[in-house]
This record gives sequence, C-alpha cells and structure tokens, in this order.
Amino acid sequence: MLNKDKFTDDELDAYLDKGEIKASDKIEVPPQILWVDDCTIATFGNFSASTGKAKSKKTFNISAMVAAAVNNTTVLNYRASLPEGKRNILYFDTEQSRYHCHNVIERIYKLSGLSLEADDPRLKFWGLREYTPTLRIALVDYALRKYEGVGLVIIDGLRDLMYDINNGKEATDVMTILMAWTSFYDLHIHTVLHQNKNDSNTRGHIGTELENKAETVLVISKNRQDKNISEVKPMHMRAKEFTTFAFHIDDNALPVLETGFQVTVIKPKDKPLTALDEDVHTNVLQKIFEQHKPERYTDMVSLLIEGYSSAGYKRGNNGAKDLLKALSSKKIIVKGKNGYEYHPENFSSNFTSDDEDDEDNDEDLTSDEE
Repeated sequence: MLNKDKFTDDELDAYLDKGEIKASDKIEVPPQILWVDDCTIATFGNFSASTGKAKSKKTFNISAMVAAAVNNTTVLNYRASLPEGKRNILYFDTEQSRYHCHNVIERIYKLSGLSLEADDPRLKFWGLREYTPTLRIALVDYALRKYEGVGLVIIDGLRDLMYDINNGKEATDVMTILMAWTSFYDLHIHTVLHQNKNDSNTRGHIGTELENKAETVLVISKNRQDKNISEVKPMHMRAKEFTTFAFHIDDNALPVLETGFQVTVIKPKDKPLTALDEDVHTNVLQKIFEQHKPERYTDMVSLLIEGYSSAGYKRGNNGAKDLLKALSSKKIIVKGKNGYEYHPENFSSNFTSDDEDDEDNDEDLTSDEE
C-alpha cells in the first residue's frame, strides 16, 4: 500500500471494509504487557519509544525491559506479563557492531538468569547495521511473517529505517508501518530515537510523528548531580504516569536500581532560537513557507514566533528578530521582490553551536553503551 498512489475501486472497497468499525462489533481490550509500578506503558496493538541523549544508557534500560519480558518477571522497575502463545521477542539493532550487539544479548541473559551456554528460543536478536533502510524494513517485516508467537519487538534505531530524518513522507510511512505491524500481528513494538543535542526534543520530523502516535515515550537522561546515574521518566503516556526512577551500572556491567533516589527538578534556561539544531529549523521553516508567503518584516517575525512556539520553543519578539537576522545573514531567508523566500540549501554546519549529527558511536563502547 505504501508503494502505491493510485487505487482501484475494488481495492478501496476492500480497505474500507477492513477498516470499518461498527457499534455492534465486540472488540476485546488489548492485553497489557509491561508496567512501571502500576502504570501501564505497553499494550498489544501499540508501539512505544525510548529517547535520550548520547550515552544516557538507553540500551541498558531496554535490556532490563526485555529481560523482564523474557521471564514475565520484574527487572529494575519494569514488570512484564506476555500472554501464553505470545512469549517470543524479536530484537533488531541498527547501529552497533556484532561485538556490541553480543554484549547486549549477553546482558539480557544475565539479567534474566539464563545460561549463556544455550540459546533461549524465546529471544531472537539481529544486527542490521550494514543494511540500507529499505532492506532493514523488509527484514523486520519478513521476521514478523516468519516467526510465530511474537509478543514484543525491539527496534533499537528508528532513525535507521529512514534515509532522511526530516522527510515528512518518510516519517509518515515509517509510522504507518509501525502501526500496521502492531495491528496486524497483534503485538507491541518498542523503539529508540535520539534527542537533539541542544534541547530535549526527539530528532527530526520522525520525532514529532513519534510523539504524536506512540502509546508511551520514555526519556532516559543522566542525573545532573551524578553522571553515573541514569534517570527514566515519562515524556508522554496515554495511561497514568509513573514516578521517575533511576539506575546505575554495577561492576558486572549490569543496570541496578538506584535506591533512595529522589527527583531533583532544575528548570533549564531557555536556549536562544539561534542555538537550536538544524533539524528543528528545517522542520519549522518548511512548515511556515509551505503555508505562508510573508511580504513584510513584521509578518515574518510573527510567523517565526508562531512557528517555533508550535514546535515547543516559545520565545519573544526579540528572540525571533535575532533568529531572522541570523537566518538572513546566512541567506537561508532572503527578502526578494515578492516577499521573503526560504533557501534551506544554505544551511551550514556553523549556523548552530554544535555539529548536527552525533549518534552514539558504540564502536568505542564496552560496558558504556547507550
């Protein structure tokens, strides 16, 4: 369906019939399979996500989640209950080398109390680092068709199912694929997407779509007072939100719950708009210029204030003026005869204070993966 843009009437009738929901239908409540304390974070037919900065220990956190699901027990603060007939787990890593992927599955086995001398058939693990986004999607799809009784799927690297993280069509297609997989195979998918370096927003257009569509989005971050401690907090939840908990990595390279942990709330100072990631600018500016053709300076400033506020960056008049000045100096926004024009091709790495892309380079890690 995603590869087509024209449909016959017979195909449209079939899709309508499949999607029709009637008042007389008897639809069962989807099974809940994962909790933090008494708060549901995962159900069948939905997907969720973990996000955070580089080296925040996202993969350690997911290892605990999977370990809980393997034995339907509690690890860290994750309590799992996969129903009979849906106890199998598929794990896809799109970023790390085979060596570091093996570290992850070994950690899951240790947390689950499984022997490393024999492979447990309930857990399948693949490294898809060397493949293209198109092939990665095809491989996940094939595995879902091939293996029966799957209840939980991990995709560690959602960004790697795309060629362009800011492509709106690609982002919508990937979200549609996730929703189709979870619905058709009646399972739950948990995926990982990095945050921007300069703020707490998930990366790119796909991040915006993820936050809108996911059942749960978790944030894993380093504690401000002790960098050896990682905090897990809810960003978005459809159900009741759980209380932030934390963990550290012990001498055996395993995540251990941090006892006596208390949340310290520190309000960060808002960064100027000029310090935001290029991903944010391209997202916001594309939307502005798709819908408007500003002719006057005051109109352009107002649209910047409105556009960035809608994306979660509410700033005042002076902040928008400073941004417009910076964008104009780089010829990204140019005042022409018919008004203001947008030239995204003029973005350069020195516009923001940091390089755009610094994914977790797990080749350099041993027990310090995400």
